[in-house]
Amino acid sequence: MDGIVGGLNKSSRVPPRQPPFPPTVPPCWPLIVPDSTDSHISADRSYGRRDPDLPVRGDLAIPSVAIVGRPNVGKSTLFNALAGRRIAIEDPMAGVTRDRVSFLLDVDDRTLELIDTGGIGLVDDALLKAEIDQQIETALDLADLILFVVDSKEGLTSLDRDIARRLRRIGRPVLLIANKVESRNDELAVSEAFTLGLGDPVPVSSKERLGIVDLMDIMIERLGKGVVAPRMPADAVCVAILGRMNVGKSTLVNALVRENRLIVSEVAGTTRDAVDVPFVLGGRQFVAIDTAGIRKRKTVSDSVEFYGQARAERALRRADVCLLLVDATREVGRIDRQIGGLAAEFAVPTILVVTKWDLASGSANPEDYESYLRSTMTGMAHAPIALISAQENLNLAGTLKLAAELHDQAGKRVSTGELNRVLGAVYQERRPRPVRGRIGKIYYGSQVDVHPPTIRLSVNDPGLFEEAWRRYLVHRLQERLPYRDVPVRLHFHRRV
Repeated sequence: MDGIVGGLNKSSRVPPRQPPFPPTVPPCWPLIVPDSTDSHISADRSYGRRDPDLPVRGDLAIPSVAIVGRPNVGKSTLFNALAGRRIAIEDPMAGVTRDRVSFLLDVDDRTLELIDTGGIGLVDDALLKAEIDQQIETALDLADLILFVVDSKEGLTSLDRDIARRLRRIGRPVLLIANKVESRNDELAVSEAFTLGLGDPVPVSSKERLGIVDLMDIMIERLGKGVVAPRMPADAVCVAILGRMNVGKSTLVNALVRENRLIVSEVAGTTRDAVDVPFVLGGRQFVAIDTAGIRKRKTVSDSVEFYGQARAERALRRADVCLLLVDATREVGRIDRQIGGLAAEFAVPTILVVTKWDLASGSANPEDYESYLRSTMTGMAHAPIALISAQENLNLAGTLKLAAELHDQAGKRVSTGELNRVLGAVYQERRPRPVRGRIGKIYYGSQVDVHPPTIRLSVNDPGLFEEAWRRYLVHRLQERLPYRDVPVRLHFHRRV
């Protein structure tokens, strides 16, 4: 697959032309350029919901469980307790959750989509109230089951009663959750929730993880085991979308799933949580993880931004592939290189995705921009480059197909015999430099893991292999084994 992934349109400010990257930095994938608008990305809540040109996978809709309630009743804490991990940001400040934060929850051999929402009735300082309300409304419309959370310690408020009336009108199944039940007095206060007319409240303490298992059983019973979809397929590709503030991450996710799944705003830092969004492309299941924009640590202003940054890093750790977004209308900066360094540190296959490419016409061509990007993102020599426009729907399918190829490539194994033949040839071509009169020797190698490919080397002394020679070995292995475009991890072990 030669060439960039991308194309050009009208003029805008583009980084100045730079000299080509040094010939010693081999571009494993050049640029991938789009030639037409993508029109066959299918998305949202089902494996089988698709465009006509996609292969049929059966009508296996993933049921949606939406968590709603007024601000600060513990919705995000309940979401994390059900998910079994910290996904949504928990903070005493009202209005932390803005987007629909979703998580594909496996229960036995089935899967459901758990959705956290912003507080109903929230007054948002960033003037995003209308957008947050729309996200809540959409979550309610799509929900197969609604978890309505009230605070047992604080008791019912007029807003709780207003929300209850609203839920009764929409006609969706509702499960009333009395949260923060941590003592005998709290249990007595649960009785007040009966007056909402939504059935028996389920007492839980999300913070202490009390009653969560029972709640899970009740949820599955209400949904019906026959409704809950089978687990995500083994070849599903988890794609983390990372980049600096306002680079277009949420716009890209919305374009992929063909709905306003995430709030898009000029307000910096609109996205705070790492949001999982499942969709289908060409019969292949993907999960896009939208993340908070990464900024310089010294400019992180509060705990919410801090946790948003931490969630972005955690999303990278659990991703199969990283799409590192770079704005075509801005110069590559230290933050872009920092994110690239994180991807390299975690050994995540990465595509450099140049956004807003439709604005770059007349200022640069794909080959010049590749040279510029290779010279500024020096730690990403192995990464493919894709030029896209989410607004114009350019090259989205091509970029995701490439992500699927990288995922599959990172899952390949080579036989021990083939690996050792390649190791022997590479070692003979260039041996490590002597250290205090001793030369490093490789006795044996074996692949011990995938995602990323991980190779264990039995050697005479790990300290005899300098960093430059280790990089040389990785590059040669990438060239001669089926790992041309993904990171390879090496573990040197002294032979006993």
